[in-house]
Amino acid sequence: MALTSNAYCVSLSNSKMIDKGISHWLRKIRLLNFRNYREVNFEIQNEPVVLIGKNGTGKTNLMEAISLLAPGRGLRRANTDDFSYKDLNKPMQNQRKWAVYADLITNDKCWQIGTGISEESNRRIVKINQETETQEMLAKICSISWLTPQMDGLFLDSPKTRRLFIDRLAISFDPAHSGRLLRFLKSYRERNRMLANEVKDPIWYSLNETQLAETGVAIMATRNALIEDINRTVQNMQTEFPKFSAQLVGGGTELLNRIPASEIEDIIKQNAKKNREANNSSIMGPHTTDLLVTHSQKKQFANEASTGEQKALLITFILAHAHLQSTRLEKPPLLLLDDVAALLDPWRRDALFDACKNFSGQVWYSGSDEKSFDSLKSKAQYFYVNDGIISY
Repeated sequence: MALTSNAYCVSLSNSKMIDKGISHWLRKIRLLNFRNYREVNFEIQNEPVVLIGKNGTGKTNLMEAISLLAPGRGLRRANTDDFSYKDLNKPMQNQRKWAVYADLITNDKCWQIGTGISEESNRRIVKINQETETQEMLAKICSISWLTPQMDGLFLDSPKTRRLFIDRLAISFDPAHSGRLLRFLKSYRERNRMLANEVKDPIWYSLNETQLAETGVAIMATRNALIEDINRTVQNMQTEFPKFSAQLVGGGTELLNRIPASEIEDIIKQNAKKNREANNSSIMGPHTTDLLVTHSQKKQFANEASTGEQKALLITFILAHAHLQSTRLEKPPLLLLDDVAALLDPWRRDALFDACKNFSGQVWYSGSDEKSFDSLKSKAQYFYVNDGIISY
C-alpha cells in the first residue's frame, strides 16, 4: 500500500466547524492497517476528545497512531513492524504496510500530515501536504505530548527510563538534542568495544573521549535548561495538582551551574583517561544522570510517595511541559491522556479537566468508564471504540 492520502484540507473560511478557542487540533484522521484497525476514517470537531471503550478494544492503539504524527517512535516506542495489522490469511512478509494520516489545524492553517511504510522503499516515511519530508520538518509543525498508564511507575523505574522521559521532553525545545544523543551513544559504544578488544591507541581514545565530553556536556546542558524551566513553570501553576522541585544528579550535571562547560569537558576527559589506564571502562557523562523529583508540600521524594501522588506529580510535569510549549514556542501540543482517570480520585479527575479546559492544544482522553468523564459531557466530543471500529 503506497503512502498516499485521501485526506483533504477544506478552506477554513468555508468550514462549518466553529473555532471555540483550540488553536492546534486534528480535524480528520485516517488509519490503514494499523494495529487492530483495518481501516478507519473519521472527522473531529474543534473540541476535546473522549474515547470510551473496554480494555483491549483499541483506544491506546488510536492514541499511539496519533503520537506517530510527531517525530519519534510513538508512545509505546514500538518497532515499525509492530504497527501493522495482522491478517492470518496473508503471508507475514506482506503485512508491513501501514499508514496514519490527519488534517492538522494550527491557528488558521491546515496541514495534511502522514506517516507509514513507503511502497517504494519499505521504510517508514513522513509526508506533509503530499510531499515527502523529514521528521525535523514534522517537528516544526506538530507537537504531541502524552501520559500513559505505563508511565505511572516513572519514579520507581530505572534511571534510564527517566532519562528517556526527559530527553523526549527536551527535544520539543531543541530538536538537535536527538542527534547529540545518537552521537554520544555511538561514541560510547565504540569506546567500550575498543576497550573490550584491548586496543592500545592513545590518539584514537583522545579523539573519542573528546567527542564524548563535548557532546555529553551539551546533552546535560539541554536537560538542565529544561528542568530549570519546568521548575519555574510549576511554581507559577495554579492547579490542584502538587507542586514539585526537580533536579538532575550524576555524571557531572551538578557542575553545570558552578564552572564553565569547557572545564567540565576537561574533567570528563581526565576521568575517562584515568579510568581507562586503570582498566576501568566507566566514564562521567549524561548516561549516568538521574532525575530526582521532590514533592514541595510534603518534602518527600516522588519515589517514596503513594501511587496516587506519584501519578499526580507526573501530571504536573506533563502539564508544565505543555504550558512551556504553548508560551515559549507558541506551539501547544496535542495532549494524549490515555486512561488517565483510572487512578485519580473524583476531585482530582475534575481538577485535571479544569486544568486542561483553557489549553490551546486539543486534549484527548480515554477510559473504559464513561461516568468518569461526566463533567466533560457538554464540553467534549465522545467516540466509542470497539475492536477496531469507531462510532459517534
